[in-house]
Amino acid sequence: MLDFFTIFSKGGIVLWCFQGAGVTESFTGPVNALIRSVILQERSGNNTFTHEALSLKYKLDNEFELVFVVGFQKILTLTYVDKFIDDVQLHFRDRYKNELEQKGALKLLNNNFEFEDDFKTLLRDAEDSSKARGPVSMRTFTESQKSQKTVKSMIETKGGDKGKEQGGKKNKNAKKEAPLPEPVKEGHGKVSTSEKTVENGNQGLTQDEIMQKKREEFFRKRMAGSAEKTSKSPKPQKPKEKQMRVWDMAGSSTKDLDYSQRNGNGSHDSGNQSQDAQIDSGMQLRPMVGDLLSVDYESSEEEEEIEEEEEKVVITDISKKAPKKGGGFGGMFGMLKGLVGSKSLTQEDMEPVLDKMRDHLIAKNVAADIASQLCDSVAKKLEGKVMGTFTTVASTVKQALQDSLVQILQPKRRVDILRDVLEARSQRRPFVITFCGVNGVGKSTNLAKISFWLIENGFTVLIAACDTFRAGAVEQLRTHQRRLNSLHPPEKHGGRPVVQLYEKGYGKDAAGIAMEAIAYARNQAFDVVLVDTAGRMQDNAPLMTALAKLIAVNMPDLVLFVGEALVGNEAVDQLVKFNQALADHSMSDKPRLIDGIVLTKFDTIDDKVGAAISMTYITGQPIVFVGTGQTYNDLRSLNARAVVSALMKA
Repeated sequence: MLDFFTIFSKGGIVLWCFQGAGVTESFTGPVNALIRSVILQERSGNNTFTHEALSLKYKLDNEFELVFVVGFQKILTLTYVDKFIDDVQLHFRDRYKNELEQKGALKLLNNNFEFEDDFKTLLRDAEDSSKARGPVSMRTFTESQKSQKTVKSMIETKGGDKGKEQGGKKNKNAKKEAPLPEPVKEGHGKVSTSEKTVENGNQGLTQDEIMQKKREEFFRKRMAGSAEKTSKSPKPQKPKEKQMRVWDMAGSSTKDLDYSQRNGNGSHDSGNQSQDAQIDSGMQLRPMVGDLLSVDYESSEEEEEIEEEEEKVVITDISKKAPKKGGGFGGMFGMLKGLVGSKSLTQEDMEPVLDKMRDHLIAKNVAADIASQLCDSVAKKLEGKVMGTFTTVASTVKQALQDSLVQILQPKRRVDILRDVLEARSQRRPFVITFCGVNGVGKSTNLAKISFWLIENGFTVLIAACDTFRAGAVEQLRTHQRRLNSLHPPEKHGGRPVVQLYEKGYGKDAAGIAMEAIAYARNQAFDVVLVDTAGRMQDNAPLMTALAKLIAVNMPDLVLFVGEALVGNEAVDQLVKFNQALADHSMSDKPRLIDGIVLTKFDTIDDKVGAAISMTYITGQPIVFVGTGQTYNDLRSLNARAVVSALMKA
């Protein structure tokens, strides 16, 4: 039934493996795909992974840094696999505990793990238990709860009968409450300790427990008071006045904005284009040669203090859940127990911290499903791991979540467009980039920014106007083409314009226009073709079919999805449906899906950067460009650590 079972360390050393009877194919391919796509990418929230015809289930042992993987055909429904992999993990740990505690790869290689007999015994027991269960037979009518009801109890009555029923319920409750005073009669000497009090909201607590609770509140208030004093001390500073914003393109004085002398008579001369060229050439745009600058954030000074207060709250929560022992020093010992790394982490220890982290991620615009999967992945990564000395649960969980987020944002492959364009130029063909996305996210604007960046690096660009639906789309691209050519006049490039627009008007087939534009670029020796497509909603089937046709026919080198940084849960739906449409309508066995993401309007979200996490987690593809404004210079690359620090900021 099982194709294979393997146990290996996180360092990549295979300790033991099993291959089923009749299985000839090697299992290294599926296991390597699991490591590459799930474990290294911090996507271990779900313990199931599918690779071609196989279904893989895995379990992480964080104490000994081991991974247990079982593989079987995905058409089979094996109900015993989850329990079986748990049993194998416990049995293997117990048998080879001394060998596993010896740190170092060489010591693991020198040990011989003879586990085949135990494995077959466990597998036989698991298969027998699944067969012994069999189908569950349906209960008879006499065994069901419905047979116990009378006809009178099923009749709905009004008014007086309800009062009788309520009275009957009250009588039953009174009978249940009546035996409570009986323990008082047993011993008068124990009344002071066992008597339950109701004052001040302490219902159901003994006098000792109330005293213990008050001591803990005293310690907590005292610690909170000292924290408030330190945080309140810098407050008397005067608030900073709002600074006047100086736009880069506005010029240094108001005279630059006065056009009354130039064209005050109302005459429209034929030199408008030359005037625009002079205006555009006067714009103070910085050079963008080489790689783009990365997005950066300034860290807040009060951030660390807030984090420390949150960790103290978590510690007191854990101390409340701990058994109340030790008299007056119980609260202090509870806090020390939360600090000192005396035991391995369990799901119960991490649950309150993970709940707060999940809410925090959702508040920062991470999609709700993605936030839950991330927290589940962190829980599996940390479960069973021994904490370091004097570290809190909150700091441990937060550090693990930060590492996971950085790993997700760092791409599996680096998209180096400048290198790829040079390689395409050596092959005497244009490098084709297609932009797709929903309506109004900034595809045309960011296409113009990328054009400026490519021109700054010495490449010629052809823009294909394949948005034949939206009114003004072609005119918008023509305006960008004119402005870019004024910034880089043809006289400086051998009399040839560095940007040209290929357009056929409105109402034409977008796939045909793209094909003609690519052929024209090849004949005219353009370096890059940027294909602008019409915006479309992800659930518009005809338009999604047309986009899939455009990509399948022209096979661009790069398909970029343009998405807003403002979206939350919608980002997941957009990317899933765009990828699904490209896969469904492709004519190839290996369809072209989204290769990268352009994240726009990043300057409007402050620290709510969760959309970057949602988009990257869903597709597994990198964020290639980040739009941070409305000028040609406002284009950045993603800095994973800066985005994560902004995301984790309180």
